[in-house]
Amino acid sequence: MSPLETPDVAAEPPSSLPPLRALAPGAPLRWLAAGWRDFRRCPAIGLFYGACFVVMGWLLLLVFEQAPAWTLALSAGFLLMGPFLCLGLYRASQVLEAGAKPALVDSLLAWRARSGQMAIFGFVLLVLEMLWGRATLVVFALSFDGMPDFRGSLLALLQPANLGFIAAWAAVGAVFAALIYAISAVSIPMILHRRTDAISAGLTSVRLVLGQPLVMALWAGLIVVIVGLALLPGFLGLLVAAPLVGHASWHAYRDAVAD
Repeated sequence: MSPLETPDVAAEPPSSLPPLRALAPGAPLRWLAAGWRDFRRCPAIGLFYGACFVVMGWLLLLVFEQAPAWTLALSAGFLLMGPFLCLGLYRASQVLEAGAKPALVDSLLAWRARSGQMAIFGFVLLVLEMLWGRATLVVFALSFDGMPDFRGSLLALLQPANLGFIAAWAAVGAVFAALIYAISAVSIPMILHRRTDAISAGLTSVRLVLGQPLVMALWAGLIVVIVGLALLPGFLGLLVAAPLVGHASWHAYRDAVAD
């Protein structure tokens, strides 16, 4: 098999919605174990994408020193870029599943096979990112009289005087994060793997999250904990955490969405 061929592509009408499998409570842990195996089988690819996440984190810190309000808004973009950066990891897991050896160039070009639908789905996420960013700036403007000086420290946000802002910002972020998670939990690997359209993929993801909320909430919680801990050592933990979650997300899709 050529590295640029698309292995195991399910042929289905673009408008069909595939059936969903019932997931056991321990399924997210099984996805992480499978993701870790994939990472160990192609560590160079995983570390490349992990390094991309680390660089994004460093860039956010640099922006924060000059414009903290915009950093909070751009952090939404950081979260939205995650699924598309993980596209190469989904591709690597797809190739491993087919019994072939993944290649970095092939993972970087994974979008080409489904570029139209990926673009549509990306546009939807971009609109949500813009709304999230605008909502963040509105909360910022309503919470402070002028631009506060955080002196380049995120810890300054935790001062008692800023707790109202933190609560409002967290509430707005939670709404948008939940919406984006519901839409994109399995959408991008589904578009990569199947001949389906972006709307059908998004609806399938929403059906999965609403139909099995406990398992999918556990999966979301594990992602938050893993990524949150990875941010602590100067974002360096993302070198491993990002590819781990990316590979595991492919297995989440394959486990949840029936052929």
